[in-house]
Amino acid sequence: MQLGHDVLGVDIDAGKIAKLTAGEVPFFEPGLDEVLRRNLDSGRLRFTTSYAEAADFADLHFIGVGTPQKSGEFAADLSQLHAVVDALAPILARPALIVGKSTVPVGTAEQLAERTRSAAPAGDDVEVAWNPEFLREGYAVRDTLTPDRLVVGVDRNRGGRAEATLLDFYACQIAEGVPFLVTNIATAELVKAAANAFLATKISFINAVAEVCDASGADVVELADALGYDARIGRRFLNAGLGFGGGCLPKDIRAFMARAGELGANDVLHLLREVDGINMRRRSTMVEMTREACGGSLLGTRIAVLGAAFKPDSDDVRDSPALNVAGQLQLQGAAVTVFDPKAMENSRRLFPTLVYAADVLEACKGAEAVLVLTEWQEFRELDPEEIGAVVRARTVLDGRNCLDAQRWRSRGWRYHGMGR
Repeated sequence: MQLGHDVLGVDIDAGKIAKLTAGEVPFFEPGLDEVLRRNLDSGRLRFTTSYAEAADFADLHFIGVGTPQKSGEFAADLSQLHAVVDALAPILARPALIVGKSTVPVGTAEQLAERTRSAAPAGDDVEVAWNPEFLREGYAVRDTLTPDRLVVGVDRNRGGRAEATLLDFYACQIAEGVPFLVTNIATAELVKAAANAFLATKISFINAVAEVCDASGADVVELADALGYDARIGRRFLNAGLGFGGGCLPKDIRAFMARAGELGANDVLHLLREVDGINMRRRSTMVEMTREACGGSLLGTRIAVLGAAFKPDSDDVRDSPALNVAGQLQLQGAAVTVFDPKAMENSRRLFPTLVYAADVLEACKGAEAVLVLTEWQEFRELDPEEIGAVVRARTVLDGRNCLDAQRWRSRGWRYHGMGR
């Protein structure tokens, strides 16, 4: 729509479709509400629950459903993806292109292509390609309009229209200099999984080094700054702290692990298993740091947790390190009060037993320790004196190394960073 196309969005959830049609975004993403309303008003975007309407409307179909982690397993749950193909394929009576956007285990697209061709009346005239998304929560609108690359996986043995169709679809962005890479389908499937695995590895590496810094008296923030000047390494994703969470990185590296194991690629399996393990241990480390800061016991201790979303500029609490720590603290006897600028409703649904505050000061009132676990800008800019006036003890634990340690210490606070 923003690129000049007419778009029909399809979902089986009638409630969600009603909200979208009314211009309501069902989750928080900066700038998305404005984009939605503008394109609804222009008539270039509308929504439906009807697959038949979608088959009649377009010959280019993007699939962007979730591929969550299977319950009790590391592998990805592809049931939503299969459900879309099983509903759409039998009503494709003319040539069409189905383009997958979801993050999937390598080999998925080939199976879906066979499934589609066998079910579609148009048969071999229905093609399947893969075009992974690289959207970051909090930056999704910008990443959609100005991506750093476009990757398209096509079946080169079939010689179909997929490459030409997607070249035309992305013509505006390609004209603006966005790299357009055409690969085979397996490579396109692996690009997103490998990218997320590399980022997760980089985060877990600096968090492992943070343990060395704690043991030796070094400062992991200064160390990361020094490393970042090396062009081969770079500074991004070298922020030590509580580790990563959300609905993508954790489940994607686990799905990659599972698929690597199936393919016999054991080096990747073992590497990512340790990456995941380091990440999860950071949460336990924060709980232990809090216990030590509170005198060796959490029983009856009042704790303020600032942050619930897994990252700033999002209301996503899936696999949130902040909420995980809050829950562990409560289980060990602490009275925990949580505040987050955007994720309160989602947090209450996931952790209804926690106490939730209306603002930062209410969360910190009477606290014996303040934990900053999501690096929202408003938390970075907190006034140590204002917070100090309402707490019981001036103890702050910076789970994201996002506070000015010297500023807080100069105001009489005991500051505890991770790796500092």
